[in-house]
Amino acid sequence: MKVFRGLHHPELAPACALTIGNFDGVHRGHQAMLALVRSEAAHRGVPSCVMTFEPHPRDHFAKALNQPDLAPARIATLRDKLQELERCGVDQVVVLPFNARLASQSPQDFIEQVLVQGLGVRYVLVGDDFRFGAKRAGDYAMLDAAGQALGFDVARMNSYEVHGLRVSSSAVRDALGQGRLQDVTALLGRPYSISGHVVHGRKLGRELGASAAGAGNGFRTLNLRFSHWKPAASGIFVVEVHGLTDQALPGVANLGIRPSLDPSDVNGGRVLLETHALRWPDELGGEGGYGKIIRVDLLHKLHDELKYDGLDALTKGIAQDCDDALAWFASRHSETHRQTTRDRI
Repeated sequence: MKVFRGLHHPELAPACALTIGNFDGVHRGHQAMLALVRSEAAHRGVPSCVMTFEPHPRDHFAKALNQPDLAPARIATLRDKLQELERCGVDQVVVLPFNARLASQSPQDFIEQVLVQGLGVRYVLVGDDFRFGAKRAGDYAMLDAAGQALGFDVARMNSYEVHGLRVSSSAVRDALGQGRLQDVTALLGRPYSISGHVVHGRKLGRELGASAAGAGNGFRTLNLRFSHWKPAASGIFVVEVHGLTDQALPGVANLGIRPSLDPSDVNGGRVLLETHALRWPDELGGEGGYGKIIRVDLLHKLHDELKYDGLDALTKGIAQDCDDALAWFASRHSETHRQTTRDRI
C-alpha cells in the first residue's frame, strides 16, 4: 500500500475508486466500505484509494476555538490506522492535512480541485452521514449531482449493524471508555490493539518490586507512546504482546498519564502504554525490547488508573494487577479447555 501526504506526488495514480473518512479504528463498518471500494476499483481497472485526514477535523476546530472538549477521544494512532487499511487490501491512502485552508474550502472547490483534478476519481463511496466542505455544506445529493456532471459515479453505504448495534467510531469510543472490550472486539472484528516502537522511560519499573517474590528484574515495562493526548481507552488492562517472540506474551499494561509518577519524566507527561510482560523471554536479555516494533492487544480492563501514595503502595498495586491478570488468563484457559471438550463430545 502506498501512502501519500497531500495530493502533489508523481507516484499518485491518475485515477482511482475512492472512499473518504476519518476511519478512526477501521471498524467493521469501515471494513465493509473498503471491500466495496476494492470491488468497484477492480471493475474499473483503477487503484482503490482512501482519503483520510490528520489531524481529525474536530481536533482542528477544538484547537481553533480553544475548546479542547470538542476534540474526540482517539481510538487509533495514525500508524495503526494505516496498518489496518493495508490489512484491508487498500492500494493507496491519501492523508490530507486538515487545516484552516481545507476547512474553508467550498464543497464545489473540494469536488473539482481535490476529487477531480487531484485524484481523478471514477467512483466515490461515502457513508450515510457524509458531509464535506466549509461549514459542512456539502452532502450526498450535491456530490451525486457533481458526479453526473463531471463523469464519476457516486454511491452511499447505509449503516452497518452487529447484533442490532450500529457500528460506528462513536460506538467504539463509548465501549472503550466504559471498558467493554468484548463489545469493542465485536465492533472492530479483532481485539483492540496499539502498536509502535518500544521507547525508553525512566526505568523505574525494574526497581519497583525487584525484591518481591516472582518479580525477578522488577516490573520492567515496554513503553509505547500514544501520539494523541486523548485516548479513547485508559486504565489498567490484561494484554498480550506480539512481536517479541514467535508467540504472544501475556502481560498487564497501563494506558494513560501515570498519575503516581512525576509528570516531568523523560516522556514529558505524554500518554504512554506501559506493558509489563508476565513472562520475559531470556533470549531478549535485559535491554532486548528497545527499538522493536510490537503490538499490544488489550483483552480485559482491570480498573481505572489509580494514584498511589508512595512507591511502596505503587509496588503493591502493580503486584496485585499482575496476580489479577494471571488469574484472568487462567480463567480463559479453563473456559477454552471446557469449550474444546464440549466440541469433541
